[in-house]
Amino acid sequence: MAAKWIEVITGSLEDKKRYRRYKARVSALPESHRTAATALERYLMYAGAITVGDTMLRMLDDLADLFEQGAADGTPVREIVGDDPVEFGETFLQNYSDGQWINKERRRLVEAIEQAETDDGESSR
Repeated sequence: MAAKWIEVITGSLEDKKRYRRYKARVSALPESHRTAATALERYLMYAGAITVGDTMLRMLDDLADLFEQGAADGTPVREIVGDDPVEFGETFLQNYSDGQWINKERRRLVEAIEQAETDDGESSR
């Protein structure tokens, strides 16, 4: 009972544990892969504007998976991210757009235009 009340204030305790596991996974990477993963995480957090916790954690877990696999296979960082790390980050981020705050505003815009269209139809009668 108390845990539920605490989670209302602080957010999901399981999500916090999941995030700590992600950070531990990244910390265990070889230095080059860790540096790249950390830089991409920072970029994705700023550029992504993801407000849905589960989506953000899924994205970070997938990022860790990618760099863990690359490290295990001996794949250099540049082969993982390509020549343009920004393009890589943007492409990676597209897979998680369902959690971005801008989607709410996109829906609101579409609904407002649909309402305006309905209003136009009623006023022309």
